[in-house]
Amino acid sequence: MISDVRVVVPGGRAILDGVSLTFTSGAPTALIGPNGSGKTTLLRVAMGLLPPTDGRVTWGGHDAMPPTRRAILFQRPVMLRRSAAGNIAYALGAAHVPRSQHAARIDELLVLVGLDGFADRPARRLSGGEQQRLALARALARDPDLLFLDEPTASLDPAATKTIEDIVRNVAARGVKVVMSTHDLGQARRLAGDVVLMHRGRIIEDSPAEPFFATPATEEARKFIAGELLV
Repeated sequence: MISDVRVVVPGGRAILDGVSLTFTSGAPTALIGPNGSGKTTLLRVAMGLLPPTDGRVTWGGHDAMPPTRRAILFQRPVMLRRSAAGNIAYALGAAHVPRSQHAARIDELLVLVGLDGFADRPARRLSGGEQQRLALARALARDPDLLFLDEPTASLDPAATKTIEDIVRNVAARGVKVVMSTHDLGQARRLAGDVVLMHRGRIIEDSPAEPFFATPATEEARKFIAGELLV
């Protein structure tokens, strides 16, 4: 639970300004809004990578819980100079998975992201879409209950985007709560169970996806859905 969180940078500008949000189980949550609205900062705070200036982030009623069952995937993940399997093995080691379980878990994760047969390929020689899928496999190596995705398809072509979206659906169907930022309203329509619209560091609207797109409650949401600029 994120409660009245503010993140203020030097100079006094608030990147997040009084944000409160609860992540509930079910279909993915889509964070949408203009560039600079605070989506990535919110994900970083929720993951525990950035401490809030004010407010609280709690998990199960507890502060400062280690992110052992949370994982995050950034828009441009860095591939280690290892094979695809080696990248996943590194993530499994960081998650303290016993080495005796690595081989089976690597195979399972590669199949899940559609990279079975790629185990021995150098990760840095994979295509952009394949690297993003491998990065998803690394994130899932933590066996998270909650998976944060920061615009995971922003630089991908339509075919690679569809593949990532199919993986997100599969992961969500397995009970992992996915919270993803996206600039693509079509993607939010296709994937989201609920939508959070952000603007200038605030949450403008937080609603189930169907009524959000059919009958938005705020003027900002109506403009954003219509493709108008929010200034």
